[in-house]
Amino acid sequence: MPPAQRRTHDHVRAWSRRRWQAWIVNLISWFANYQGPGHSPSVREELIVDGDVGVILSVLYIALDEMDLGQSYGAPPQGIYFRDLEAELETVEQHVASRGGSIGIAHSPAELDRLIVAGTPALIHAVEGAFHLGDSEAEVRAHVARLAQLGVAYVTIAHLFWRQVATNAPALPFLPDWLYKRVFPEPDEGLTALGRAAVEAMVDRGVLVDLTHMSPRALKETFDLLDRLDPGSGVPLIATHIGCRFGNHEFCFTDETIREVARRGGVMGCNFSKHWMTDGLPGRVRGFDDSVEVLYKHIDRIRDLTGSFDHVAVGSDLDGYIKPALPGLEHMGRMADLQRALRKRYGPADAEKICSANALRALKAGWRGGSAP
Repeated sequence: MPPAQRRTHDHVRAWSRRRWQAWIVNLISWFANYQGPGHSPSVREELIVDGDVGVILSVLYIALDEMDLGQSYGAPPQGIYFRDLEAELETVEQHVASRGGSIGIAHSPAELDRLIVAGTPALIHAVEGAFHLGDSEAEVRAHVARLAQLGVAYVTIAHLFWRQVATNAPALPFLPDWLYKRVFPEPDEGLTALGRAAVEAMVDRGVLVDLTHMSPRALKETFDLLDRLDPGSGVPLIATHIGCRFGNHEFCFTDETIREVARRGGVMGCNFSKHWMTDGLPGRVRGFDDSVEVLYKHIDRIRDLTGSFDHVAVGSDLDGYIKPALPGLEHMGRMADLQRALRKRYGPADAEKICSANALRALKAGWRGGSAP
């Protein structure tokens, strides 16, 4: 029999496992994640249209693979994770295909340009957590090549838990940093061999490196590695959903890190998580006006440290378990209000950089793209 037909039982078991995992994730999301109207997802087609959003970085992430209760804490990645990731990507492709052309997927900068010209909202595939990529350096390189072929624009190397790829900053809002480090200890290192293989393959294949969630040591080792791989700083770095460190949370970027990302022509997206964005800032945040004032502080900090608005973007992390989001910015439908507020505050040219131009510049400089599956 053809190889695909020999794996019938594997497919059935995988379908069953993904089905109950999806049920669990959806149940948790109802209470702890979704912030759209009626406790619905924050990123939906009608909200994208209402918010005048043209390009959405659509994140692929298998939560129950990262937590994998069948493995001990800190176990290396399992090969099945990448198959789960491909299945999720295929689900997104099928969903968009069923929408009759009202929304599209850009698999390359050229496809992205065509969708923008046509006025069609564009999704771009991304991956959160390099633990999805495999359990050996060879497997990681092969899987990065496959993701590049599928049009994935970036991979966030670290994420919520140590899985022997890269150490991460504490990023569970309900746990203070000191308690997270006690409950989920990590070794004294930054990038492992798997992490280095991922970064090297991504630079080689035209997939952007996302620094979000990295520990200070992982950040430093990534900067050092990129200086060797790309001494001319031709490949921009991105940090898709971060904040500036006004308080003490390690998840938020220090001044030094912000300057280093800018030195490499990178872009940093401001998160909408109330927990991260208000840390260290005085006053209470009750509504939209308070929320945009908080965002202004982060935007101004990046501008002051880098000398321009060229390195700041919108990196909402909506539907990324950031509940509660900053009031008035809970879902995609609120983005039109945010754009108006940014134009009023910074003027049309700099607001355009923040809302889209900087992110599009980074994509076109470092994302090679592939073809539709």
